[in-house]
Amino acid sequence: MMVWLSLLGGFVLLVVGGELLVRGAVQVANRLGVSPLVIGLTLVGFGTSTPELMTSVQAALSGSPGIAYGNIVGSNIANTLLILGAAALLSPILIDSRALKRDGVVMVAAAIMFSLLAATVSFGWFVGAVFVAALAGYIYVAFRHESAAGGQEHGAVYEKAVAAQELDPGFRPAAAPTALLLPLLIALAGLGIVVLGGSLLVSGAVSLARSLGISETIIGLTIVAVGTSLPELVTSLVAAFRKEADVAFGNIIGSSIYNILGIGGITALFAPGRVPAEIASFDNLVMLAAACLAVGMAYTGWRIGRREGALLLLGYAGYLVWIWP
Repeated sequence: MMVWLSLLGGFVLLVVGGELLVRGAVQVANRLGVSPLVIGLTLVGFGTSTPELMTSVQAALSGSPGIAYGNIVGSNIANTLLILGAAALLSPILIDSRALKRDGVVMVAAAIMFSLLAATVSFGWFVGAVFVAALAGYIYVAFRHESAAGGQEHGAVYEKAVAAQELDPGFRPAAAPTALLLPLLIALAGLGIVVLGGSLLVSGAVSLARSLGISETIIGLTIVAVGTSLPELVTSLVAAFRKEADVAFGNIIGSSIYNILGIGGITALFAPGRVPAEIASFDNLVMLAAACLAVGMAYTGWRIGRREGALLLLGYAGYLVWIWP
């Protein structure tokens, strides 16, 4: 019972803390005169991934690489099969943003790079630095494209931010600058809550794996990954329900890029180590195949309909049946 309470408490604290962290950081940036585009591409985009980030870093530091990297890979599998499938089933996704051609290629390329490196080398500071630098370069290119388009064309990272803003108006920049102290305290409180939530979640996940007699990697790939992906699930479903499925697709693509390059890179920097062999030899391939399938569906007719959504959901169910002992 205590194990499940720890897991549930960790999930709740991660979601609440992540929202407070992003809300406070966005308000601080706005009051310092940072442009809304930069806020969306960086603070909102990366801030909504803090549940996955804190969970993976704390798991790696605690000596549980199966949970750390299982969370990253499992979250991406859940993004492309579970969340995209559910969104398409709710409302067919029409892909009408030309910028998603770029972002889809980046997502697949990041998955290939992660899979190749995981199978051949240990994830140390150099690999982590390469991943983080690649994410910074991608955000810079996205910013240049967004600025040049003059608001006429948006990519996945921007739409990831839009999805969060539409779900919660509190993410939107304030109308006029005010004092910095309160939003700064909100951001710091959110950070503390996220750290506590990550600690509870990792502790509960390790205990659950031991009590069930299964590997921590399985727990990381399934329960932890789906739990930390709940913000993406909710924001994508809300966007699909509001007939803004293009935003839902961009949210999923953007989250997947952040997971691999940002969370994978920072985890390697803080806690160097090898990706577990079972992930490197199988789950990485599933992640790559799912990414190629999602992008392929988007390119084929620029539409992901309900049949494709059902196929994606069936694929996720089959994956869970395959890996769960």
